[in-house]
Order: sequence, then C-alpha cells, then structure tokens
Amino acid sequence: MQYWPRKRSSKSHARLRTNAPKEAKPSFMAGFKVGMTHVAFIPAKGNSKGQQVVWPVTVVEFPPLRVAGISLYKKDAYGKHKAGHVVDGDKFYQRIQHTKKKGSLEGIKLEGIDSLRLIVQTQPNLTGIGRKKPDVFEMALGGTPEEQFAFAKEKFGKDITLQDVLQEGMLVDAHAVTKGKGFQGSVKRFGVAIRHHKSEKSRRSPGAIGPWRGGKMTKVPMAGQMGYHTRTERNKLLVQIGSEPEKINPKGGFQGYGMVKNPFALFRGSLPGADKRLIKFTLTKGKEEAPTLSHVSQ
Repeated sequence: MQYWPRKRSSKSHARLRTNAPKEAKPSFMAGFKVGMTHVAFIPAKGNSKGQQVVWPVTVVEFPPLRVAGISLYKKDAYGKHKAGHVVDGDKFYQRIQHTKKKGSLEGIKLEGIDSLRLIVQTQPNLTGIGRKKPDVFEMALGGTPEEQFAFAKEKFGKDITLQDVLQEGMLVDAHAVTKGKGFQGSVKRFGVAIRHHKSEKSRRSPGAIGPWRGGKMTKVPMAGQMGYHTRTERNKLLVQIGSEPEKINPKGGFQGYGMVKNPFALFRGSLPGADKRLIKFTLTKGKEEAPTLSHVSQ
C-alpha cells in the first residue's frame, strides 16, 4: 500500500520534494544510466585475508548541468508560491521557453522572498544517447535568501559539474523511474498464487475481489500497470569518479547505450531505471572509505 496507486510516472525523471541542504550549494546531481560492469580490488579491512574482492557496479554518465535561470518563491499562510523567475534566453532551450530575451539578475529585489531555486537543464547533446531536447527541473538551495542569490548569481548561465557535487566514498540516494513493463496480470504484478488446474473459473485471478459494490477495493491485487514508477534507493556507495571514459568504454560501446563521452561515476550494485534514463542523486550524511580499484571490466 505504500506504493499506491501503481500508475505510470508523469515524467521520465523523478520529482524531488525535500532536498535542500543547509548551505547554499547544489543539492543533487543528475546523470544518465549507462549500464553495469564489475570492479575488483583488495580491501584494506574485513575478512578477505588479502584476497581480491569483486563488486558489481553501475556506470552513470554525468554531462554538466546548465544553470539557465532562477525561480523566486514567497511564503504565506497557505505555503510557498512562485513569485517570478528569470531565464537566460541565450542558454535556455528554445523549444521549451519561447523567448530570446536574455534575463538579468541586477533588478531582483529580495524583499518578501523566502527562497530561491535554480532552473537547470541537462545537456543530452553532449552524450551519445541520441537526444537533443533536455530535461528541465528546479534545484533547491540551502542557506538564507541572500546566500542563495549570491550563489545563483555566480552560477547563472554556467555549468554544474559532477565534481562540484559528488565525491568518492559518498553514500547517496538514487531517485529514478523504473523500467516499464506495461499492463500485467495479478500473478506477475503482485505474486498471486496460481490455483489448481481444476479451479472452476480463472486460475490466475486474485479470487474474491470484495463485496458487491460500485468501486473496487484498493487492497485487492488486480491487474494493471507494472513498472515505470518513481522509486528511491537509499545509501548507494559511490565507488569511483572518472574523467577518462576510454578506461571503461568496452570495444563497440555499452550495449543499449553506446560510448561514454563525459565524466562518469561507478555506484555499487544496481540502480533503478532503463539504460539512457536520467537518475538524480541526492546527498546523505553517510560516507565510507572508497576502495582502491585494481581492475575495471571493459
């Protein structure tokens, strides 16, 4: 019930609601899922007794995020409301924002403003995934409105890189939209037991669906959409950050993705979503010692 209703996500990237840090700095980083490989290393601690350990890792490509504008928010008794925005027309993608007027931060007054957020956009044209249209979303900032405005003024029209946000050994939360599997029945969707072959009616139905009434009970495992849901996986270890893609690119590129052309990161284990899908990584308080890798499979 914690995932109800199981409906398709409205966007291909996850929506973040509470992710503002304490300081005026980027609160997350977004990258494109490439695929999986494995790494080998000799751990300095533990019970490996000097033997080599192999971990599965997920490769994520991180082209820089372009800061294309800022949004201003005011707070009243009913919550926060958008009070305006400024967009850099030269940097902002024209198919989304139909304006060529270059915005300016000089005339902005912070009187009554409760917080600011950066309007950032991805740059898929720098990758080999075959897309031009970027994803556009807002990035929350911490600190006071004055500190937020100073940071936004410094980054306005510039890029936020992977090294500006993430470091090796960090534990981060991964927010993504899972791989879509279409309309599925109750057996595959919820694990309902298949009944005996001499059952009177259906073998793969959930059985009783509740009392005779107009609507269906939400607790009954019925057929419906499976996959393409927004999910969060917590405490994913950032194993390595690299700026030389040739060290991980296999001959011919990754299956279903192609060649990595930008800075990349390796995360231990799997991540939600299909190849080429955008994943957002938010910061946590946890941190571990990143292993010194002796081998990265290509």
